[in-house]
Order: sequence, then C-alpha cells, then structure tokens
Amino acid sequence: MPARFLVYVFLSSLIWTGCNKDFAFKFSTPKKTNIDKKLVLNVHETNGKPIDSIHFYLNGHKIAQKNNVEINLKDQKLGRHVLTAKVFFEGQTKKLNNVIHFLADQKPVLYDFQIVNTFPHDSNAFTQGFEYHKGFIYESTGGKGASSIRKTVLKTGKILQQKDLNAQYFGEGITLFNNKIYQLTWQASKGFIYDLNTFELEKSFPYGNSKEGWGLTHNGQELIKSDGTEKIWFLDPQSLQEKRFVEAYTNKRKAERLNEIEYIQGRIYANIWQKNTIIIVNPKNGAIEGIVNLNKLRKLIHLKKDSTDAVLNGIAYDSENDRLFVTGKNWNKTFEIKLIPQNPK
Repeated sequence: MPARFLVYVFLSSLIWTGCNKDFAFKFSTPKKTNIDKKLVLNVHETNGKPIDSIHFYLNGHKIAQKNNVEINLKDQKLGRHVLTAKVFFEGQTKKLNNVIHFLADQKPVLYDFQIVNTFPHDSNAFTQGFEYHKGFIYESTGGKGASSIRKTVLKTGKILQQKDLNAQYFGEGITLFNNKIYQLTWQASKGFIYDLNTFELEKSFPYGNSKEGWGLTHNGQELIKSDGTEKIWFLDPQSLQEKRFVEAYTNKRKAERLNEIEYIQGRIYANIWQKNTIIIVNPKNGAIEGIVNLNKLRKLIHLKKDSTDAVLNGIAYDSENDRLFVTGKNWNKTFEIKLIPQNPK
C-alpha cells in the first residue's frame, strides 16, 4: 500500500475522531418523578449542534421517536427504570442511558390500631412465617438448628404438629396453597413443599433472581415472595419460576428489607425487618398505600431476654371472618387487631 494512502487514512481518522469529540449529549430528564406527572423526554447537545433524530426506550421498549415529547406514567410500575436515548447525528449514532425512579402519586394512609383479642404465643418461636387456616395457626420459625414448621391452636398457642428443618437451613416465610405448605429458607437459595396434613416433605425448589428467601404468600393464582429488598416477586406455583416483580415505593422513597408478607383483600401487607411496622402495597405497581405503626404492641409483650431481633414479624388473615392477627419473633402473645385510618383519603 502506498505511503501517501496510509497518511491519508490516518489524517481522515483524526478528522472523524475530532468530529465525534465536538458532540456532547446530555439527558434533561429528572432522576425521579411521581407517576401522576408527565415525563418530558429530552436530550440536548451541550454545544448547540444539531441532532437529526432521537429514539427513546424505557427498559428496552421503544416509547418515543422524537425529542421533547411528554409521556404519561399513570400505568407504569414504581421503582427503578432505565431510560435509553439513541441519538442520530451526522450519519452516526450514540446511545445514552439514564436511571430514573418512578414514585407513587399519593402519600400513604397512616393507620393506628385497636386490639380485639389477645392469644398466647410460644416465646421460643423465632417467627418467620405466619398463616391462619380453619381455626389453626401455621408457623415457620427461624434460626439454624431451631427452624421448623408447626401447627398450633390459636386460642391456646398449643403446638399440635411440628416438623424440624435440617440444622443447615434457616427457616423463613410460609404460605398454604392447594393443600401444600410452601416454605422458604434464608440464604440457602432453596424452598420446600410439604403436604398440608402430614407435614411430609414432597420436594424442594431453587430460587431465581431473588437470591434470598424472606416472606411468602399467594393471591390465589401465584405465589408472592419477598427477598429482603424493596422487591416483591410473583412466582408460577407449578414451575416456581419468577414471572415478574414490583418495587415498594411511597410518593417519596422506597421501602427496603421487606420481610413477612400476607395477601389481604387485594393488597400485600408486609413487615419491615427490625421495625414494628406494616406497609400495605398495591400488587399492580408497588405503591405503598398504607403504613401501620404497631410500636405500642411491643410494649405489651414479655420477652425472656431483650433483643433487637424481637420485633413484629407475623401477619395472618382469616378471610372468612375478616380477622387480622399479628405477632413477632419470640413474642409471648398473638394479637387480633383492627386497623384504624388516621388520615383517610
């Protein structure tokens, strides 16, 4: 190849590179926004140079083909999203990524409570899962070497049936579905399925993207799982594969460390780890619609020893009689409570 041609190619590459460096693109969209607001999609060239066209994508799906367009967020899930702009200019393309968080459009309703009944609870039970079924409480307890599933009498707290886990497992949330007991373990990335009547282990199942197991419930068609983050996962009950998730957010921020959960009248009630608090989550988009402060219950129990882990972590619901039961780790009482809104909409 002639030397003159090599020099020409080299100089041309310098000119092309120089043109690239003259362009600098920047997103003008916010880092977070409430879903009742319109999102304006905008990318500008900081030096005032012309842009031929722009395509915008939300989580990989195209949502617009021009700049300065407004997008309605009403039907979007809350939480973290990736906004991508593909910019076309002077025969070239440039991809820009921007993380944006969608927040709820209304602040949550705050709830107080009224105690309806008080029942005994085993103070040795490090409660991780809590279910009501036909007059009995089914419970999962945690701790390596102390984990179990058990059936107890609500009115007396008497244990009628118990199956201990292998000492290598730390038991977590449970739910009852189609005459089976589904139980999570904490960090073993494994869940178990038992026969409801005999407590015989039928099979185990692995986790997917949710690496840890915390809380478990169901909506009649899907299993619903928390993993200690702000995410709530929906699983196919046959394959146990994760189908989708929502993220729990208020109108201002996310709620992390979601623990024991219960599906009640179309909403997900969730404990927050190390808090005597329940949040009420819309399963469609993750909006936190209510917050229940149960700190006063903590003062009504008698602990064998004071512990920062002895917090609220049990939610059970009697759908036939509309009764809500709560307890905590190593609490000696189970409470039937009625929620009272403090700032109704």
